[in-house]
Amino acid sequence: MSNLLEVRNLTVSYGTGAPAVDSISFSVAEGAVVALLGANGAGKSSTMKAICGVIPASGEVDFAGSPITGDPARRRVAKGIVYVPEGREIVGDLTVRENLVLGGYQKSAAERRQRMDMVLDLFPEIAEKANRSAWRLSGGEQQMLAIGRGLVADPKLLLLDEPSLGLAPLLVRRVFDRLAVIRKESNLAIVLVEQNLAVTMRLCDELHFLRGGRIVGHRSAEALRDKTARQEAIDAFLGAAAA
Repeated sequence: MSNLLEVRNLTVSYGTGAPAVDSISFSVAEGAVVALLGANGAGKSSTMKAICGVIPASGEVDFAGSPITGDPARRRVAKGIVYVPEGREIVGDLTVRENLVLGGYQKSAAERRQRMDMVLDLFPEIAEKANRSAWRLSGGEQQMLAIGRGLVADPKLLLLDEPSLGLAPLLVRRVFDRLAVIRKESNLAIVLVEQNLAVTMRLCDELHFLRGGRIVGHRSAEALRDKTARQEAIDAFLGAAAA
């Protein structure tokens, strides 16, 4: 399996202090789910924003075999990199359907309609409210809409930033169940930012642990199926509170 994404020595700095992301490197294979875990301030979201091109960064990023380091965000979207930000950032005054249209703005009308139909089939909770203002959706439904909006763009790589944030456990389970369906039915690769190891383990293949802007550990999901190994990773990289 070839790598879809290659990140080498990625560094993000805000001002004159220590870098938010300090020379990290990792790869994502085609169709793989790779998780970035760490506490608040570990550099996870900055990494995602740098990959999708919405903040400046140094280092090298290759996608589908070609360098994209100098590409603006819109060109990265056109190539198949789509970012679903923390906090969802849907447009509350627009309807559910109109939010989905925004996700497919670079697609032809026919392709956009096809992708929207697919999303509404995948998320029947929001399909039933397609003509309702997005602000009226529940938190879980808004997260489904944010993911669905990203899927309308027909990505090859989906960057998901804290999809469980602020959701009740039942809704988290529902969202991750749909992500598992997406993964099963397509060759979509996902980079998942999370703080919750238990949730992340349900979906990912590999996990990178971040602290202070650096990758401090790497484990395969298979290795962490063992309860002892999982607790050792929590203690070493996340702290006991993450258990």
